[in-house]
Amino acid sequence: MLLDPGGGLAQRADDVLPELAEALAGRVSGETHQAALELSCSPHATVTAAQGELAGLRTRLADALEALGLRAAVSGVHPVTPASETEVSPAGRYQLILRTMRELARREPTFALHVHVGVPHPEDAIRLMNRLRVHLPLLLALSANSPFRAGRSTGLASTRTSLFQAFPRTGIPRAFASYEDWVATVGLMLRCGAIPEATFLWWDVRAQPRFGTVEVRVMDAQTEVGRAAALAALVQGLARLELEEGLATPAQVAAGELLAENRFLAARDGLEADLLDPDTGSRRPARAVLATVLDAVRPHAQDAGAEAYLDELEHGEPGYARQRSAAAAGGGPAAVVAELASRFRPA
Repeated sequence: MLLDPGGGLAQRADDVLPELAEALAGRVSGETHQAALELSCSPHATVTAAQGELAGLRTRLADALEALGLRAAVSGVHPVTPASETEVSPAGRYQLILRTMRELARREPTFALHVHVGVPHPEDAIRLMNRLRVHLPLLLALSANSPFRAGRSTGLASTRTSLFQAFPRTGIPRAFASYEDWVATVGLMLRCGAIPEATFLWWDVRAQPRFGTVEVRVMDAQTEVGRAAALAALVQGLARLELEEGLATPAQVAAGELLAENRFLAARDGLEADLLDPDTGSRRPARAVLATVLDAVRPHAQDAGAEAYLDELEHGEPGYARQRSAAAAGGGPAAVVAELASRFRPA
């Protein structure tokens, strides 16, 4: 998020982008709202390499913004700025979103972490997409980073989730029988004119044939690069685990209604959520689910050179808890903005 000197959202993306150096070209782009920029890494074989690139992008962007009298910060939503101050980007894609989403496109911007995992075969991509659905609530609980909105506590760990799901074609998609089933479904929506292209499917997890990836989109954007890298490591490890061995049970994959409920519980309570388990017909604390998942993922993360990142998820403080602590220490949500901005540039 772009910040003015007072910490409010700065509607300046169109002013900033032409001023960025060539080193940032192609890696920093506009988004739906004028107060938002997207940073995109190149494809990398390891999380460590991706983290290094992202850290460099943040550092160079912070330098460029400082010269323009601006700052940047990352959170699921801005803790203070009300929706009335937002502006939609004039770019063609985002004006189309404004025409089709109308007032929904004018709400305050939301910020998410998207992680792509390369999957060579299309049938494997759909199989992975189906199975990752089971883990989306846990990923949301781990990443929840937006407990404040419009200057007050919402009682939610991820306010972004409830705001973004006002858009159509969001949330956890159904399980698909095959790649052919996925193609038929998306193709029908395209032929009917429901969407102009497949990227207007804003599901929490989606196949991306254009890149040969499965993209996980359920997570709040992370204030610090290290936490983003840790979540990317977990997504990568889960992808390997589910494709090579399988952790999600058939009952979990089929339990669409329970997955949707778990998604809400994770957005509301973060890692303090009690998640529904269709295999036992009972609840399990999210932290217990996390322990099980980390044990299963660890060998795959180790093979990918990413095992150390899992320690951050096991022992680190989630974003929503850190924001609440910053507000409680004095200054309320306004103090949170300063805290977020201070953590944008990597140490």
